[in-house]
Amino acid sequence: MSGRLDWEHDGADWPHREASRFVEAGGLNWHVQVSGKGPTLLLLHGTGASTHSWRDVIPLLAPHFHLIVPDLPGHAFTDPLPESEAGLPGMARAIAALVEALGAEIDLVIGHSAGAAIAIRMALDGSIAPQAVIGINAALVPFGGAAERIFPPLARLLTLNPFVPRLFTWQATDIAAISRLMESTGSRLGPEGLALYQRLFRSRGHIRATLAMMAYWDLASLRKAMPDLAVPLHLVVGLADKAVSPEQARDLKRAMPSIRLHFLPGLGHLCHEEQPGKVVAIVDRIAADHGLAEAA
Repeated sequence: MSGRLDWEHDGADWPHREASRFVEAGGLNWHVQVSGKGPTLLLLHGTGASTHSWRDVIPLLAPHFHLIVPDLPGHAFTDPLPESEAGLPGMARAIAALVEALGAEIDLVIGHSAGAAIAIRMALDGSIAPQAVIGINAALVPFGGAAERIFPPLARLLTLNPFVPRLFTWQATDIAAISRLMESTGSRLGPEGLALYQRLFRSRGHIRATLAMMAYWDLASLRKAMPDLAVPLHLVVGLADKAVSPEQARDLKRAMPSIRLHFLPGLGHLCHEEQPGKVVAIVDRIAADHGLAEAA
């Protein structure tokens, strides 16, 4: 079980390896996949995932979009941020530095789960000016109550304990445990998806970055700032999501009527891995609605 994943070994058969490159930006060495032609679309995965989570979405979008798909800092093959910078503002600044290094102008951004929060923070900061932000099962609402006071400090303590990442990676030797973890989100993945998550979760560096991201995440500040978002926001909601309740999207819609909701019955938190075609069909419609004609 390794501290960090090794590209030559662990990435030898990585999905879409031919599109991968390593880019220096903001003091980090990034793993990012670039492919396709058309309007530029930034894809941001969620906590604990990587570029692999978009593996079946990429071939469907690449004919219509120029895709930029990074591993978040500390995840998979990208260098970690200092833990004090692993929260939402620091993560948004880091990805903005990557976008700038690539010389890209982002036309559309899609974030899954915590990736949606990063996308919104970047739009609020003005580091990107997309035609729209799309959140897939977006994690945008703080825990609230006692959980909000307990979980971030607990995650910080776990991050500081050198034995915790080892404990997580020990559990990752059992593919059945990985399957149960995925099913707890309301999603069922095939053997390829489970094997890729197992590869990630066997990396102590990946687990440490995941815990650090959780420890310093501040959704309360983002929620207060969201009414200032000048970019149209679309939320794609798997109605079987057990990780982020679909009611959160409905509550956000009541607070911000301009939000547009797109429901996917029967799909869980990892809906873009379960049924990529259904998610891409929604993305194509949104792109067309916002004047990205090449995507239409």
